[in-house]
Amino acid sequence: MDQPLANLIAASAAFVGSHFAMSHPLRAGLVGKLGDKGFQAVYSLVSLGTMAWMVLAFRAIEPGGVPLWDGTAQLPWAIGTVLMLLASVLFVGSLFGNPALPAPGAAALADKPVHGVFHVTRHPMMWGFALWALAHIIVSPTPRCLVLCGAIGLLALVGSHMQDRKKEALMGAAWAGWEARTSYWPRLGGLARAGAVAWIGGLLLWLVGSWAHISAIGMAAGIWRWF
Repeated sequence: MDQPLANLIAASAAFVGSHFAMSHPLRAGLVGKLGDKGFQAVYSLVSLGTMAWMVLAFRAIEPGGVPLWDGTAQLPWAIGTVLMLLASVLFVGSLFGNPALPAPGAAALADKPVHGVFHVTRHPMMWGFALWALAHIIVSPTPRCLVLCGAIGLLALVGSHMQDRKKEALMGAAWAGWEARTSYWPRLGGLARAGAVAWIGGLLLWLVGSWAHISAIGMAAGIWRWF
């Protein structure tokens, strides 16, 4: 294994591992020593630092490499484009009334009827990140993309599962009821009930985000690939 790829693997492991460690086994001890605000500051610094390391390590690897399949073909791009639209809808919808977010009143939100993208999954933001990772792996199945996107997808899906256990302890019956009314695994039929805000906002994010690829990396993405 060459050194740049090894560096990316190390950075990705640090990014994912620090999130898991600080969110679960180390959280109580750190909060006890640093207080809530101190813990949040340290958590943010570690997260930003490991993310910056991961991004820089990714960019240090020359684009290309031997792909596992031809990601430039029409079918992979079509699949990736659809996945990115769904990811955008889930992400935008997750910003409204999400009891999983660390905000005051989360227990009250969990007691409300299921609404919007939560008809799809109780972790729409995390599944949005996971679909983003999957879409990029499909269109760019190179070693550097597999490592970076695999790490983000792993963190999103395993992290949300672990979050359920943490929320059960913190919110008790409120989260247990929310779990009973929602699903960890996406229910595609729920997309029809995601709501206008999620769909309109997601569509705009999808269009602008894919357009930004042109200036950011010199490559058209999404539907712009066909225009």
